[in-house]
Amino acid sequence: MTPPTTPYLLTPGPLTTSPETKAAMLNDWGSWDDDFNQVTADVRAQLLAMADAADSEFACVPMQGSGTFAVESALACAVAPHGKALVLMNGAYGKRAAQLLHMMGRRYVTLDKGDYLPPQPDEVDALLHQDPEISAVFLVHCETSSGILNPLEAIAEVVHAHGKTLIVDAMSSFGGVPLSLSKTPIDVLISSANKCIEGVPGFGFVIIRRELLDAGEGRAHSLSLDLHAQWAYMERTGQWRFTPPTHTVVAFQAALAQHRAEGGVAGRCARYTQNRDALVAGMRALGFATLLEDRWLSPIITTFLSPDDPAFAFRDFYAALKARGFLIYPGKLTEVDSFRIGCIGQLDVAVIDTLLLAIQDALSEMGVSISPHLSTHLSPQAWSA
Repeated sequence: MTPPTTPYLLTPGPLTTSPETKAAMLNDWGSWDDDFNQVTADVRAQLLAMADAADSEFACVPMQGSGTFAVESALACAVAPHGKALVLMNGAYGKRAAQLLHMMGRRYVTLDKGDYLPPQPDEVDALLHQDPEISAVFLVHCETSSGILNPLEAIAEVVHAHGKTLIVDAMSSFGGVPLSLSKTPIDVLISSANKCIEGVPGFGFVIIRRELLDAGEGRAHSLSLDLHAQWAYMERTGQWRFTPPTHTVVAFQAALAQHRAEGGVAGRCARYTQNRDALVAGMRALGFATLLEDRWLSPIITTFLSPDDPAFAFRDFYAALKARGFLIYPGKLTEVDSFRIGCIGQLDVAVIDTLLLAIQDALSEMGVSISPHLSTHLSPQAWSA
């Protein structure tokens, strides 16, 4: 097979972008110029609309840097210095939130479900009853360590019933999985440019209730990651507090236009779901098992268990796929060897079909033989064996 000129990024972001998004970065912009300020204002308004968040109740605050920069700024703003957070974790990004809180000196407790089980609403309910000092709950919507889509809506109702603040890391789901802040009681939602909206890396954004934002004044532990100060400066001047990633912001505006043209969140979710279904069916036909049961599979990224053939080594597999025009991710699991394949970005089922041929070709080249699995996914019994 002839590899594509530019490799496809089968990752949870950065991801493969469109020619239109790339072309938007060819011009230079003045960071204080009115034209660029209008781009920033337009992007903020479109993100609120995508989240179904009323401007009278919520504000959208962009933050320079990777998604983790936005998460850190949001936690510092929304968790009071005297507060206490419950961190729901089943992968690396829940653990990272706990680490951020530790670095800030905020109190927190965790519910750690390991590598592949979702936190359950009744567990959250029990913990909130047991510890009334908990003031905020943190949840990763799509934990890309495994690809699991956690039960956000059910957990949100529990947190709301207890009168606590819900902070949602929607980094890898926003724009690709339906979310409505008018229907689901979320207080803080965090995402980034280079995920399901299919922009390029350079900034994240926080959609936050205005009363929480007001309460966050003076709480920041960092000059550059002060969410309230960033918002206040933007409201007053229309500008970013410090030098913005101008090319990334303009590319993101172009990506938003393409997102709308595809049918918005519903259209994008449909394409990503088709990609996932084709990928999972094709990989299972080759003999691979998924980590997760079908009900927990997100349309964002899927974790597959590595073959038990001694001839299989991830580094060789990665190199063989890269030579054929595809970049994948290693696994992030603590118990079993695995790898991850993303379904987002400028991909469709035709690309997935070509990937499956490349995988089959790579395995043959490596001399790897896969025995058909009795199950299509890893069972709890197999995990603990």
